[in-house]
Amino acid sequence: MVGERDTETKNRVSLQNPEKFGRVAVLMGGSAAERPVSLRSGTAVYDALIRKGVDAVAIDVTDSPIEALAGIKVDRVFNIIHGRGGEDGVLQGVLQVMGIPYTGSGVMASALTMDKLRTKLCWQGYGLTTPEWCLLQDENDIDGCIEKLGFPVIVKPAQEGSSIGMSKANSRDELQKALQVALAYRCDVYAESWVRGKEYTVAVLNDEALPVIRLESPNAFYDYEAKYNATTTQYHCPCGLDKDQELFIRNLAVTASKVVGAKGWARVDVFIDDSGQYQLIEINTVPGMTDHSLVPMAAKQAGIDFEELVWRVLETSLE
Repeated sequence: MVGERDTETKNRVSLQNPEKFGRVAVLMGGSAAERPVSLRSGTAVYDALIRKGVDAVAIDVTDSPIEALAGIKVDRVFNIIHGRGGEDGVLQGVLQVMGIPYTGSGVMASALTMDKLRTKLCWQGYGLTTPEWCLLQDENDIDGCIEKLGFPVIVKPAQEGSSIGMSKANSRDELQKALQVALAYRCDVYAESWVRGKEYTVAVLNDEALPVIRLESPNAFYDYEAKYNATTTQYHCPCGLDKDQELFIRNLAVTASKVVGAKGWARVDVFIDDSGQYQLIEINTVPGMTDHSLVPMAAKQAGIDFEELVWRVLETSLE
């Protein structure tokens, strides 16, 4: 079986024709808080495409994607802009109007999944488990939140990624401070019950889950520093789950992706709490592709090198 898969992979690589893509614009940067990460991801993707013989051009989008693409003839876009403006349906809508194919999810799924709170509502509606939460519009909601969730909680701006604006709160005073931090990002803010357990992430590529990664960080949680800068974060792949558990969590990630309409590729974050309950946290439809990123790590475990991963993501623009 493994030998057959290896042969299939070799045949696939040998038949790859970069001309089928035409000219590819790698859109990176953007104006959201995740801009520095996007630039790193975009550079890695662009370099990989060049190594694969693809006619690619790197474009740093600093304002309007329409202006960024003006005067440049491209046949398709590899979108690697993380966060609002690139991952929230706005860019996807612009590209559809311009008639330019692009990688990843469409307008609806991108807009929905960029909003972590509404994603949770969709999952709950389908019967999938996600931690309890409480909307925090202002300080008047704090007492009701404490009564409902207790402590600790984690406070999140609903439309930011990479753990930006998130804080753990163990007391009323910390909850007030966390709320003010999150409100600065000008979107809905919610508190979520703190999950005690182990954290996992599952990359999904063309409706197929890649090997699961277990995350460990000495930080209070897997925050921006732990994701992109720290050398103390540990990534376990194989993740340590038994065969049945890993199969379950991989199937769960695929189902969670389909429920919100994600296409092409995505990454789903899941906790298994101390009671053994699987808790869906969030989904990213334009995951990171830096040297610290998780999708390339899972792909490598599956025998897919970085260049091949980038190629397969680009192929999603052909659909």
